[in-house]
Amino acid sequence: MTGTVLDRSLAAELVRDLSVAGAATTSVLAPFTGEVLHELPQGTTQDVEDAVAAARVAQLAWQQAGYRHRRRVLLRAHDLLLERREELLDALQSETGKTRGQAFEEVFSGASVTRYYALTARRVLSASRRRAGIPLVIATRLTYKAKGLVGVITPWNYPLSLSLMDVIPALAAGNAVVQKADNQGALSILASRRAFIDAGVPAALWAVVAGDGNEIGNAIVDAADYVCFTGSTATGTKVAERAASHLTGVSLELGGKNPLLVLDDVDPAKAAANAVYSCFSSMGQLCVSIERIYVARSIAPAFTEAFVARVKSLSQGPAYDYTTDVGSLTTAAQLERVEAHVTDAVKKGATVLAGGRARPDLGPLFYEPTVLADVTPAMACVAGETFGPVVAIHLFDDEEEAIAAANDSEYGLNASVFTGSRRHGRAVAERITAGSVNINEGYRASFGSVDAPMGGMKQSGLGRRNGPEGILRFVEGRTIAEATGILTLPRTGKEWLALTPVMLLLLRLLKGIRRA
Repeated sequence: MTGTVLDRSLAAELVRDLSVAGAATTSVLAPFTGEVLHELPQGTTQDVEDAVAAARVAQLAWQQAGYRHRRRVLLRAHDLLLERREELLDALQSETGKTRGQAFEEVFSGASVTRYYALTARRVLSASRRRAGIPLVIATRLTYKAKGLVGVITPWNYPLSLSLMDVIPALAAGNAVVQKADNQGALSILASRRAFIDAGVPAALWAVVAGDGNEIGNAIVDAADYVCFTGSTATGTKVAERAASHLTGVSLELGGKNPLLVLDDVDPAKAAANAVYSCFSSMGQLCVSIERIYVARSIAPAFTEAFVARVKSLSQGPAYDYTTDVGSLTTAAQLERVEAHVTDAVKKGATVLAGGRARPDLGPLFYEPTVLADVTPAMACVAGETFGPVVAIHLFDDEEEAIAAANDSEYGLNASVFTGSRRHGRAVAERITAGSVNINEGYRASFGSVDAPMGGMKQSGLGRRNGPEGILRFVEGRTIAEATGILTLPRTGKEWLALTPVMLLLLRLLKGIRRA
């Protein structure tokens, strides 16, 4: 690695790790320059079938190896991720166009998730006693069994962290993984995967395939015992429908139109500085990024002035160091969507307070961070997810109005409340319909809390990542109950006649001592 651009020889070496046998390739472009970054082999249904067969064999030994072995391997991988961070940062920037600092967020997240599940898997999934229907007569235990093969389908915007948030708990629980990587994020996934292979994860246990979404994605859904998908609500719905036809479980992290409430007790300048990062990290190409800001009217002038000034001061450009604040959009489709939303809003009467134009002088996919005011429901950017560097500022007169506006969306992924009182913020947060709500932060407070679940409500998804909930997705809970022999349960009418009064007394006694 040079530290300034992804080394082409390393890129060529990494793509050989794909579980792809064919010769067909597609060109992957570098967002900063528009030049060809590398040629990526494209897989077929047969490649998926071969990867699945090998993964299922590897899974048997991996599960049998036990928690202690898996913990040792994952902790070694954690260290390798940190040792190879510069290589991972180069890959992330080269594929996504984000800044060095925002790429580091992914490495930090990936290492945190790896450490967390390495250290907690055994505790969360250990067998435990459960209360029996008839104490002493029956003894009941809960055990967990790995589902077997997990299919993971990941997007391009956060290829490393969103990959590891699903793959690592699946591996820690004793499963195998076959993953479909988006073409634009495959190198980052493969570079991180190599750290795990070098740490001791069998290569066949975690296979990565790239290719046509319908062909490869459908093949993985059909073969897997459980499916994780991150992407749009429209595609996620199709994944869920296909999985349901096989009675296969899914977890889905889908779209968002995330609100930020700025209450009247904040320091406007401080709130504005924090809000800017919440909106424009990774150029807004983040499912939990803020796209709607609701500001109390009494502080709106001061907040808006500070917010706009901060946005205009952001340093933007293609730098492989920490000298820039915002980078580039990732694909031409993203640029087209952003331009369409801003053009539509302006045409229908919105005011551009900052940004609002592409920056081809910086590179082919650069677009200025954009702040809109005077938006109306007739505009595409109001309800539809932009997934880009565009935020709209709205005013409110009371908190009831702000909370209602925040909840007035088909999405419910992430939200934020900025306030001078954390207690006040918690009260407001409880009334917002979203899977994650941050107080005085945009998304990083919840996104980085790996011991707490993360996921969406309404049309923003199903299931949860992170925390104990994030690993329980990948196991089947099994009840093992046994008769202790202290008392034989009734089998005949005569036995029922004799024991029914005793069982009624037991029910009343358990209620009386408040035992569940």
